[in-house]
Amino acid sequence: MSRRGSATTETAQDASGGLGLAACTALVVGNMIGSGIFLLPASLAAFGPISLAGWVVTSLGALVLAIIFGRLSRIVTKTGGPYAYTEAGYGEFAGFIIAWGYWIALWTGNAAVAVALAGYVGYLVPAIRDSNTSSLLVALAAIWILTLVNVRGVAGAGLVQIATTVLKLVPLGLIGTVGFFWVDPANFSPLNTSGQSNLAAISAAAALTLWAYLGLESATVPSGSVIDPDKTIPRATIGGVLIAAALYIAVTTVAIGVVPSARLATSSAPLAEVSRQMWGEIGGVLVAVGAIVSTFGTLNGFTLLTGQVPYGAALDRVFPERMGHLCRFGTPANALIFSNALASLLVIMNFAHGLVGAFNTIILLAVMSSLLPYALCSLAELMIALRTGRFSPRPGTLKVAVLGFVGFVYAVWAVYGAGAETVFLGFLLILAGVPVHVAIKWRYSRLQRE
Repeated sequence: MSRRGSATTETAQDASGGLGLAACTALVVGNMIGSGIFLLPASLAAFGPISLAGWVVTSLGALVLAIIFGRLSRIVTKTGGPYAYTEAGYGEFAGFIIAWGYWIALWTGNAAVAVALAGYVGYLVPAIRDSNTSSLLVALAAIWILTLVNVRGVAGAGLVQIATTVLKLVPLGLIGTVGFFWVDPANFSPLNTSGQSNLAAISAAAALTLWAYLGLESATVPSGSVIDPDKTIPRATIGGVLIAAALYIAVTTVAIGVVPSARLATSSAPLAEVSRQMWGEIGGVLVAVGAIVSTFGTLNGFTLLTGQVPYGAALDRVFPERMGHLCRFGTPANALIFSNALASLLVIMNFAHGLVGAFNTIILLAVMSSLLPYALCSLAELMIALRTGRFSPRPGTLKVAVLGFVGFVYAVWAVYGAGAETVFLGFLLILAGVPVHVAIKWRYSRLQRE
């Protein structure tokens, strides 16, 4: 679906059902800006204003990864994103491990976002907040409404993503711009309130802020459905990261400047607290609505990916064959339905048993599963050059090597920041995919013999 042409041609293609620059950028921004920005100011307030340096470090790391994914999208054009790049660079088994881990991250993340959405709805409707059954139904309804939207086609999903991204940016944009008129410079002193060294405080803050950038690779996954992907995907990925970085830093700066760090750190709804300080009760409601739109948009974006990742892997006979079937709408309905059935199961387990601790572990596992693809994809372009015999000590190749090394070191540092327990559990979960890979290979081998 890669056609080059004028703006008129691109508009016509967008109308015909492909994902254009606006939809791809919205996918990147929408998948990154979820519920995290509505909660992180409280977590970062414990470090004081120095946490803004953590945002800067993480934003630079995310930008490096965005450039890497943009370059890879020009080299490997097939659907699958991180899976496709890893398979091209490291081989089939590595590709499977990444596809497996990335897929797990997507549907577990969907479960988390759906529950968060139900919680924000409960903020506005106390009857839902006070009833586990009602909250469960809201979460499940959100999952399946968006699953059906994505089954109907990527164009519909793209329109939903553009609409929800624009709507979610309104309250955040107001806080990050108009909010500077309420900033009190006195709140920026002392700079470091964590009791740690400046370096330790920045590192800890950066580890937290990394969570807000998961999903930066989103535009690379449905590449087979993207208009002029060799141009659109790099622009959308880098542009999406820059938009998110500017918004994150601006909103956190206003939050720290409007509400003293000690008070902000104890708030369960920090941006609502900031909005109430500036605009009264209506501000809290505005932020709650923005949070609902934000989580709805994030859920839509990751729902699209829960179909595209296993679909791309199934085409390469890495995932079960049924995942590679397209329905009459031209979408991987089997992959979408199965992935979100698993997400629904996690939601039901959380509400039925109140396993808050287990639910939090699932969130961290989703983060861990996303970081492993980042690490391998950082050096994938170099590996592709080595495997295809195109490697040479020219400045361009050395630039690729340096860029990949920086991205790899950043991703490994981020994995370390996730914590030993999370890394251990994530490793076990990824290992659980090995028997699945063996079973798939055995089945295809038997079919070939027959």
